[in-house]
Amino acid sequence: MKSPVIKRSIVIAGHKTSVSLEDAFWKGLKDIAGGRDMTLSDLVAAIDSGRHHGNLSSAIRLYVLDHYRGHSQAAPREVAGVRAAAVSSAT
Repeated sequence: MKSPVIKRSIVIAGHKTSVSLEDAFWKGLKDIAGGRDMTLSDLVAAIDSGRHHGNLSSAIRLYVLDHYRGHSQAAPREVAGVRAAAVSSAT
C-alpha cells in the first residue's frame, strides 16, 4: 500500500528543505498562500519561524487545520505567528 504522505521540496529563506505532507494539507497550504497573495515559500517560512516545537511538517498541518477551523467558527486565528484569514472582516 502506497503512503498518502508525499515528500516535497521547498526553499525557505534561501535554503532548500523538504516537508512530508498529505495532498489535502499541501493543497490547503497553497490555497491559504494564494488567498493572502503570499508565495508558498513565504508562508512556510512564517510558519517555520513561529513554531516552538515539533517538525515543520507537523507545524504546517496544525496551521492548515487551525486556518480551516477558524473559517468554520467565523473568527480570525493566529498560529505560529501568522494571522489566519480575517473572516470577521469579510462578513
